Amino acid sequence: MHIHILGICGTFMGGIAQLAVAAGHKVTGCDANVYPPMSDQLRAAGIELIEGYGVEQLALAPDMFVIGNAISRGNPLLEALLDRGLPYVSGPQWLADHVLQGRWVLGVAGTHGKTTTSSMLAWILEDANMAPGFLIGGVPLNFGVSARLGDTPFFVIEADEYDTAFCDKRSKFIHYRPRTAILNNLEFDHADIFADLAAIETQFHHLVRTLPGSGLIVSNAAEPSLERVLQRGCWSEVQRFNDPAGYRVSGDDASGELILHGADGEIGRCRWTLTGDHNRANACAALLAARHVGVPFDKGLEALSRFENVKRRMEVRGVANGITVYDDFAHHPTAIATTVAGLRRKVGNARILAVFEPRSNTMKLGTMKSQLPASLADVDLAFCYGANLGWDADEALAPMGERAQVDTDLAQLVARVAAAARPGDHVLVMSNGGFGGIHGKLLVALAG
Repeated sequence: MHIHILGICGTFMGGIAQLAVAAGHKVTGCDANVYPPMSDQLRAAGIELIEGYGVEQLALAPDMFVIGNAISRGNPLLEALLDRGLPYVSGPQWLADHVLQGRWVLGVAGTHGKTTTSSMLAWILEDANMAPGFLIGGVPLNFGVSARLGDTPFFVIEADEYDTAFCDKRSKFIHYRPRTAILNNLEFDHADIFADLAAIETQFHHLVRTLPGSGLIVSNAAEPSLERVLQRGCWSEVQRFNDPAGYRVSGDDASGELILHGADGEIGRCRWTLTGDHNRANACAALLAARHVGVPFDKGLEALSRFENVKRRMEVRGVANGITVYDDFAHHPTAIATTVAGLRRKVGNARILAVFEPRSNTMKLGTMKSQLPASLADVDLAFCYGANLGWDADEALAPMGERAQVDTDLAQLVARVAAAARPGDHVLVMSNGGFGGIHGKLLVALAG
């Protein structure tokens, strides 16, 4: 089959493209901006990339057009293929029909931690010689790629609640039909497509309805929103984590210890390199899900001792003049607060300079702007890139007083951070995008 993918350079659609090639399909694709690193990965896979959405691409005559959810009505190529009645399908539906069908799907859903937990789960299965396929919204360092077809029944997927395509406003994860599902957490996000938390809970309820009776739901007992989802109807076994009377984890960032507990006491422990209560909770969920496909807890813990995390999750990008620059994907106030707290535990009383870009659709709308000061409460200085926002970042960050600075010019922002930083500081860069290559620019400026 020849498929032509519209919006191919996104992490998800690019992953589908690589899976399709591995499955023996011919793949071409287009995007508004054909950019690395995804463009490099796709070209290395032998995929022809086209810049833009010109109607001349219809001449490629693929068997199927696969439409990414970044493609909206009015897109010239989409309008042309609709006018001509050509075959098309959403990315999640193509994936379900051609990759996931007949496989044991392990889906990881939740507002936060999907990428890290999916990566942990895939690695636990890999370490147990189960050779899973996977599609993850980041690059697990143990694998070095974000997608792999695999040749066993097992497939781990990051199960996103964002909508599917222009023609299908259900959440992506509705298409995946997992046999094992992790519900990591659930709070309001994606204000561009969801009116409120209840609307997202409805989509999670729809996900729960797709699991077979023999399936397993691993759910965070500390999340009232998830309890509400399960109370609406559940036909599968549920195992809860973060449960004071059941499965839970404890540990110590300083020693790197991870301890798994059950209802009858300690089950096992290991040492690992990750920090923070959120990552320990992610690990507990991954261990429970892996056990459902046959990996015992002791083997799962051994695997986690060798887990190397994910790119852009507290990744050290460099050190200049004694100043360490980190890259993190955090872009929601809760994720920002969690990331800051993790770094604070690591560095103690050293200064933390937060540099962040409110880039997600939710943040651009300003829905959560009032939560930003609290999420940054534990940093010494905060620098916000305020370009292209529909709200006043200075006003939103006013409660932080002189600790917060806003710039709409990236070069000015870099200069301001470099002027404020001093040896021993930790510069934490947070964005769900490339942020204009700010990490390298900061390291150059700091070195100077």
